[in-house]
Amino acid sequence: MLCLVTDRHRLAPVRVSADAGVGALLEQIDDAARAGVDLIQIRERDLEAGPLAALVTRAMTLVRGTRTKILVNERVDVALVAGAHGVHLRSASMDARRVRSLAPAGFLIGRSVHGAAEAARIADEGGVDFLVLGTIFPTRSKPAGHPTLGVQVLESVTRRVAVPVLAIGGVTLDRVPAVAKAGAAGVAAIGLFQPMGLAGEDEANHLAEIVHRLRILFDTPLSSSLP
Repeated sequence: MLCLVTDRHRLAPVRVSADAGVGALLEQIDDAARAGVDLIQIRERDLEAGPLAALVTRAMTLVRGTRTKILVNERVDVALVAGAHGVHLRSASMDARRVRSLAPAGFLIGRSVHGAAEAARIADEGGVDFLVLGTIFPTRSKPAGHPTLGVQVLESVTRRVAVPVLAIGGVTLDRVPAVAKAGAAGVAAIGLFQPMGLAGEDEANHLAEIVHRLRILFDTPLSSSLP
């Protein structure tokens, strides 16, 4: 499973308008859906509920008829109002079982976890469809010196829990074989899916190539393992 985590601020320079950032993000979502990315986690924490719901609604239109599912980071209310496919919960979020009781059938619930014990507890409690474990490798998204788990912890988690586990944090193509060998069901990433210095058709082609290479490295079928 391949999960693109959004960050519109990386797509458009700070000096560019907020609307340009949203526009660039929608282009990325369109490209990702065409490339066959399984999940897009809309993680725009600085957006208020109204603008976020509008963004999710537009994203849902873009992925219609594709394999791609839209998840909203943390905001269960926005995900439900906008008709998203699911939600991604942070480590300190509300209980996934509570979310499940509020959501329609088929609603996907992922959750971030940061260690083996936490992953086992969350998986045993139930309610989640998958876990995102990190930070696995050093990454620009975290400050220097931020603790990393490494593939050994990743492997211990994948062996322990019954739900799919995605690796996040510093995942690059050259690190994917180790991630796959550790039993991960896939990866979640921001930078991996964001080519620098490309735009338009070149950017779309690059993203499609990344997805293709990831599929080969994981040696997985093109059908998603999610419900």
